[in-house]
Amino acid sequence: MSGLSAADLWSQMRAGTVGAQWAATLAALVLILIRVSVVLAIGPLFSSRVFTARTKIVLAVAMTWLLLPVAATVPARSLSVTAVLGEAAVGAVYALTLGMLSEILLLAGQVAGVQFSFSLVNLLDPSSEIQTPLLADLFQLFGLWILFAAGLDRLLLDSLMRSLRALPPGGFVLHAGTVAHALMPLLSGAFFAALQLVAPLLAVTVLVDLSVALVGKLAPQLPVISLTIPLKTLLGLAVLVATLQLWPRYLESRFEELLAMAERILSAAVRG
Repeated sequence: MSGLSAADLWSQMRAGTVGAQWAATLAALVLILIRVSVVLAIGPLFSSRVFTARTKIVLAVAMTWLLLPVAATVPARSLSVTAVLGEAAVGAVYALTLGMLSEILLLAGQVAGVQFSFSLVNLLDPSSEIQTPLLADLFQLFGLWILFAAGLDRLLLDSLMRSLRALPPGGFVLHAGTVAHALMPLLSGAFFAALQLVAPLLAVTVLVDLSVALVGKLAPQLPVISLTIPLKTLLGLAVLVATLQLWPRYLESRFEELLAMAERILSAAVRG
């Protein structure tokens, strides 16, 4: 519109095309805001109560404004109940898929807590208001810190841009059966991904158990039971600190896989 002359702009205003363009832009803005708001409301990154409602609103508006130029290049439907529900469904698919990353960290922390004999040490998680193991909370804090430090939030923005090209605002119709069928394998995948994350720690603690058991058989008079927990804890913490440098690359790969999975789920739901 900036390249139009005054006469052309006046003629378009008389024809009503400028008003139609503004109405379409406003509709796209509202629909994108719904999509982004659902991701921020129930997704793993900003769903914590640490972020206030005002902060989430500002982030949603900022991300919507960044995505608006992309939406201007694709056709957008008018505001309707179906369009609003479709955008909420797109955001929910992204949030549920990315939520598997929190589950991976939670399961990894639980496995590490059992190996460290910390399984009975629980804390009240302020975001979910349930008791979670100590190391599970620690792993989730590490994971979220790495996500922000590595700039993986930009990958989410890039994926949302691609979703706007594949699924224009208001153009998605939810097929619950297709989406649920695609989300189910992620649950089993989260368990194996958690085992991969704590595999070095598991290997070391299992070797300690085997070594202590062997020493106990060779020298029954030694108090091997009192040595097991301290050795497992100290060696496990040393291995955990040593392997933290591998976490950014691992979490980045998992994050990219989950984003790609969300895009495939949405594409399959559209085809279905």
